[in-house]
Amino acid sequence: MGAARGDTLGRTEGAVSEAATTNELMVVTPRAQDMIRRFLAEEEDPSDKVLRVGVASGGCSGFSYEVLIDQRRPGDLGQAFEGFELVMDPRCLQFLQGTVLDYVDTVGHAGFSFENPNAKASCGCGTSFTP
Repeated sequence: MGAARGDTLGRTEGAVSEAATTNELMVVTPRAQDMIRRFLAEEEDPSDKVLRVGVASGGCSGFSYEVLIDQRRPGDLGQAFEGFELVMDPRCLQFLQGTVLDYVDTVGHAGFSFENPNAKASCGCGTSFTP
């Protein structure tokens, strides 16, 4: 299944981020886009909600992925898709740019999966990585 690409909207307090305008942030598969739209539709007021993707220190490989429904914050980098916007803190760009976000639903696991070209190593469950 091919991955769809969104239009990048780099917004940093009145200025457009050069990194976000010259390259997309992430690739989001159609299956993941469908699930994101479903999750957003379940929100009480989805009109001001975005999908935030990031990284946090921790996990068995050093950094773990974060995915949550949130609101846009000043300085966020954003990428528009049909029906939603994906955002991230600019500090996460070096770890996530070019990553493919998919949604898997198998017998033992349902959730977002990351195919990260910036990861030197990943844990077996795919929720953490070493940059």
